[in-house]
Amino acid sequence: MIALQRNGILVVDKEEGWTSHDVCALVRNRFRIKKVGHAGTLDPLATGVLVVLLGGATKKSKELSSCDKDYYGTIRLGIKTDSHDISGTVIGTRSWQHVSEENVREAFKKFTGVLEQIPPMVSALKHQGVRLYQLARAGKTVERPKRTVTIYEFRIEEINLPEIRFFARVSKGTYLRTLVNDLGEMLGSFAVLSQLRRVRSGSFALDDAVRIEELKKLSSERLISLIRDPVPASVG
Repeated sequence: MIALQRNGILVVDKEEGWTSHDVCALVRNRFRIKKVGHAGTLDPLATGVLVVLLGGATKKSKELSSCDKDYYGTIRLGIKTDSHDISGTVIGTRSWQHVSEENVREAFKKFTGVLEQIPPMVSALKHQGVRLYQLARAGKTVERPKRTVTIYEFRIEEINLPEIRFFARVSKGTYLRTLVNDLGEMLGSFAVLSQLRRVRSGSFALDDAVRIEELKKLSSERLISLIRDPVPASVG
């Protein structure tokens, strides 16, 4: 396959189990594109919109990551993990039977607006040049500065305890798994994020995305037709 010399944006529907780096590596190796990056990391658990940057568009990573994002997800009560999602190591369990639907609805109201979060240890943030998840794997815990985020909308879609389905629209840098962890503690229980799907990142939505299986089979010509101009995503 001829190497592509192309600048632009490719929107990919990431599958569960893939890292954002895995997706970039697939695009880089299959289409022999020298520079491939992404805007807005998705955890391996999460699926949905990953904005992949090609060529000169990689320089716009910070700019294109600074947009609001929309998600649908599922919460499971009664479990606490080191990563705040279902893929982490379970470090505690707690009864959820005392939690009512009314409790849940009242708690959700307290998790909108401008909030402060302490990022989880199992994250890609760095402490003195070392990724936090690497320190966590070594059994170390360090102080993490709080970060200010905005939760524009945190809406219940369905309650079927111990599970809750939700929709969220959040600012850049928001850890939804930490939001879920904090919600569980407010309810007098524990909670983990068990599913997450990003449906929008700035102006890029699932309707724009190519699935991984399709990406594996694409011709260079078809890929070129899917590449969008490297213009900033809307922040609203």
